[in-house]
Amino acid sequence: QVQLRESGGGSVQAGLSLRLSCAASGATYNSDCMVWFRQAPGKEREGVAGIYTGVAGSTRTYYADSVKGRFTISQDSAKNILYLRMNSLRPEDTAMYYCAASRWLLGPSGCGGSWHQPRANYWGRGTQVTVSS
Repeated sequence: QVQLRESGGGSVQAGLSLRLSCAASGATYNSDCMVWFRQAPGKEREGVAGIYTGVAGSTRTYYADSVKGRFTISQDSAKNILYLRMNSLRPEDTAMYYCAASRWLLGPSGCGGSWHQPRANYWGRGTQVTVSS
């Protein structure tokens, strides 16, 4: 079992930044496909950013088109913490943000091809991000 706990959400004005954190505990693996999802009221859950770290320490990151250039996903493997740095926030970024471990996606090809699918093995409870104009 893997436990995930998000933090760092809040209410900000458009154009400002937030950094979300996700602390992982339990049976964690550095090679898991880790993903940030979000879900706005009345909308489907969508993948925002994903990251895969290989056994040699090489990292691959993936982003939804809507956040490319504004959001950055990173991982502190030693501390088992996943981050999402969100810059230039927009009102349309308002949503509940979830950290997830998609262990069913194996290797960089698996993570890279399907990271955005909301079928993760483990989910956090979410942290709310609200962006006002």
